[in-house]
Amino acid sequence: MDSIAGMRLFTGVVDAGSFSAAGRLLGIAPSSVSRRIGELEDRLGVRLFHRTTRKLSLTDAGEVYFERARDIVQAVEEADLAVAETRAEPTGTLRVSVPSSVARRHMTPAAAAFQARYPAVSVAMSVSDRLVDLVGEGFDLAVRIGRLDDSGLIARKIGEARRLVCASPAYLDRAGTPVRPQDIADHACLTFRMRPGHNLWRFIGGDGGDGGSGERPVEVRAGGPFFSDDGEALVAAACAGLGVILVPEWLVGAEIGDGRLVQILADYDTDPATTPLHALYPPGPHVAPKIRAFVDFLAGRFGHDYAWRSGG
Repeated sequence: MDSIAGMRLFTGVVDAGSFSAAGRLLGIAPSSVSRRIGELEDRLGVRLFHRTTRKLSLTDAGEVYFERARDIVQAVEEADLAVAETRAEPTGTLRVSVPSSVARRHMTPAAAAFQARYPAVSVAMSVSDRLVDLVGEGFDLAVRIGRLDDSGLIARKIGEARRLVCASPAYLDRAGTPVRPQDIADHACLTFRMRPGHNLWRFIGGDGGDGGSGERPVEVRAGGPFFSDDGEALVAAACAGLGVILVPEWLVGAEIGDGRLVQILADYDTDPATTPLHALYPPGPHVAPKIRAFVDFLAGRFGHDYAWRSGG
């Protein structure tokens, strides 16, 4: 009997409370259980149980061995199950929460490509910028944008995109083209917010506005005639000529590609320069094959070579 098998039998006897009960659970004769435990004790050189006609209890050495053996047996069983799950074919319905800014242009085509590869998985996509309660609301995973709070969820980065400053050709013809970040203060800026006010747009690069060669950070108060809590609405407003926007490339790739928007201040990096995209899912010893497969698929699709402007 190898060490793991001996530990499994020993912990089974402790959990069952007797040799006979353990034998019934394991499908082994009580005499065989007793003999194998004896062999384990001989190999260890200690007594693990106090045996009486009425009671079976652990010795001090048995208590120590049980604490360690229980953890080892559990770890082995979890490892076996994890390997089995990697071989399992992803199936079932995958409930995903996705922000509106990436849903239509990028996540929906990604979900279609995923289902073509894994036809046994159905994707139920909820589009909302609300931070859903994954466990409480029954979601398998959520895609989140930007900096993450410590939520206790497993987070895996699946992509990132540059943050770009853009405006329509019509707006730039009318209002002029900003040359330095400081010029933004004199322009109509379309901001992501829910109440009137200003956003702070930060830039690094150029000469810092003083003619030198350093890269001093510049902070600009951005505000204007239109604000929204929806990125697609901001892009539509910018295309209509209402003002300047600062958004991730995944929101404006198509519009820049077809000329409806023009990137400005390209010599300056925004701070932060990129916006990350993460997949979040609940922690646990076993990740369902459908979740693992979808997260791996997204990370592969939205990696460094992904072209946000063409959607692939």
